[in-house]
Amino acid sequence: MKKRWSDEGAAEAVRRWGNEHGEDFALRLYGAQLLGADNELVLFSGGNVSLKLPYTTLLGDRVEAIYVKASGAELATLEPAELVGLDLTYLRRLHLLDALTDAELANQLRLSMFDSSGPTPSIETLLHAFLPQRFIDHTHADAVLALTNQVNGTQLVQEVMGDDVIVVPYVRPGLELAKAVAGACQANREANAVVLRHHGLITLGDDARSVYERHIALVDTCEGFVRKRAEGRVLAVSFQQKEAPSALAARVAPLLRGALAWETGNEDQPYSRSVMEWRADDHLLELVNSTLAAPLATNGPLTGDHLIHTKAVYLLVDDPQWEDEQRLRDQLTEAINTYRTEYTDYVSFNGGSMEGIDPSPRVILLPGAGLFCWATSKRDASAVADIAEHTLITKLRADAIGEYRPLLADHLFNMEHRALQRAKLGRKHDHPLQGQVVVISGGAGAIGAAVGEVCAENGGHVVLTDVDAERLTSVVEHIQARHGRGSALGVIMDVTDEKSVRAGFEEAVLEFGGVDVIVPNAGIAHVAPIDELELSDFHRVMEVNAVGYMLLMREGIRILKRQGLGGHIIISASKNVFGPGKDFGAYSASKAAGHQLGKVAAIELAPFGIRVNMINADAIFGSLECPSGLWEEVGPQRAKSRNIDPSEIPEYYRDRNLLKARIHGRHVGNAVVFFASNATPTTGATLPIDGGVVEAFPR
Repeated sequence: MKKRWSDEGAAEAVRRWGNEHGEDFALRLYGAQLLGADNELVLFSGGNVSLKLPYTTLLGDRVEAIYVKASGAELATLEPAELVGLDLTYLRRLHLLDALTDAELANQLRLSMFDSSGPTPSIETLLHAFLPQRFIDHTHADAVLALTNQVNGTQLVQEVMGDDVIVVPYVRPGLELAKAVAGACQANREANAVVLRHHGLITLGDDARSVYERHIALVDTCEGFVRKRAEGRVLAVSFQQKEAPSALAARVAPLLRGALAWETGNEDQPYSRSVMEWRADDHLLELVNSTLAAPLATNGPLTGDHLIHTKAVYLLVDDPQWEDEQRLRDQLTEAINTYRTEYTDYVSFNGGSMEGIDPSPRVILLPGAGLFCWATSKRDASAVADIAEHTLITKLRADAIGEYRPLLADHLFNMEHRALQRAKLGRKHDHPLQGQVVVISGGAGAIGAAVGEVCAENGGHVVLTDVDAERLTSVVEHIQARHGRGSALGVIMDVTDEKSVRAGFEEAVLEFGGVDVIVPNAGIAHVAPIDELELSDFHRVMEVNAVGYMLLMREGIRILKRQGLGGHIIISASKNVFGPGKDFGAYSASKAAGHQLGKVAAIELAPFGIRVNMINADAIFGSLECPSGLWEEVGPQRAKSRNIDPSEIPEYYRDRNLLKARIHGRHVGNAVVFFASNATPTTGATLPIDGGVVEAFPR
């Protein structure tokens, strides 16, 4: 493990934050971000740091203060507002108490904050407060946990790190742990590091750099020891795959997603859906395919902090029936239902409540295909995968150097279902498209990009497909910048090519686990009266607008049926379906074909709970950031057909509708969200988005 502290980096941190917050505060942030940047030390909102400084109150009094990381904050991106300031003198007086309930602990921390509107302080605030040192770093380093989570963990830690490192047995985080660590440090005042069994490493001192570098040095020592002890170990193989992991994963993901969907009891929103993160690099696949996969999946986490994301036990389906899809589906369904029953029994046995808790597994291991992790968002699924991958590999290393020993079941339950821990998950957002995956063809165009943006705003994960790679990349980057990493995926797809469409859906499935909403939207146009219309031009328009719609629908329907969760096809048709214009025969005919396909699909798919609806929008010209390629191409010709100047086209379309409304891509996006959210039990319908064009009224 390398030390990343540099004079240049520290100086930049002081320039960035020092003027407002002081040099020590700036260096505290710098050290925290260095720790958070290494996933061998910290995973997904884990770890903690603190700093003690004087604070001047509104009345001018100078008091002792502690600044500690906010609960759930990420060390890698820690900002000043996420170092919560509290009254240190008051917090230290809590040492006099024998016990403190979680509710009272949360209350006391809030009462001690200098800014009552700030984020919630860490559950480990008292641990930091009870120690005298100004700077404290705390991580859940993999290599340290490989040593502590052993039958002889204390002896092993002292053998590797030396007797001057304090080792504290596992104690429940909160007042109990804070007092235990403070007592151990008081008995050994020279110690500058503490190892917490099943919890991690703490280093402490009075300057940021030495505390950070001591932390890295100790972890590096542990890494070297583990590496040497595990050298030359070869895993015994229990499964040999005949196909590429990606092929197996693409086949099984929709089945898993369907089996994992949790029934809500709400007729309008019958399922709670999950999004997937799939991993299968060589090292991980070797582990999943080995005889050790079962014990590694089921013998508990590295630390209680991970439980709220992954649950204590992973699900291993040790002999997937890859050759027979129905047998595979039955096998997965049975395994998941058994897991749910056992998890519910575990919660009940420990006196807990299942209210608001999905008992489904979050981590699933399938020999041959790899690791499948699930959550309600891609971001959270990726965090689950990070934790699961590090956990499995670290437990494998721990097994190589001794006998891995997890926390006892009652400790695990206490941490997983503790209110202060679950609060780290944040408030649940009930977005209309939460957990849904939306595939949009023509995603780089004005309509497709806008639909993607609106769907992402409403909690959906969007797959934007197009043949224009440059524009597609720009749209995806824009959506991800606004809605977070993992909110959008760009897929190069030619909708007229069966192989391209099939490969595009496979890419979407491997990224998110399946699909829920399919929006055929990619389109082109050609302007010519019928007697001058070249057959090649007619074929070209029909290929994209009609055949392209059919292929996108066909491949999407196959996945929707395999998931068994219903779903939506929402066709971006056109005002021209009911109100065609002269010189626009190829376009109008192709859009009418797509519209009619939708009506047929609505009849065919209703028994599967799949709804099919059409949107008939009038002309959409896009924006400066994302102009309409279609209108850039045909606008001048359409103006000629209507005997107006090209510059008058937007106002012409606005003035001809009853509401005198300009139609935007976002309006189509709003309609997609309306249909996809099951706001009404509707299928086979056509929704005009044209401001009211009388000749295009549906009939």
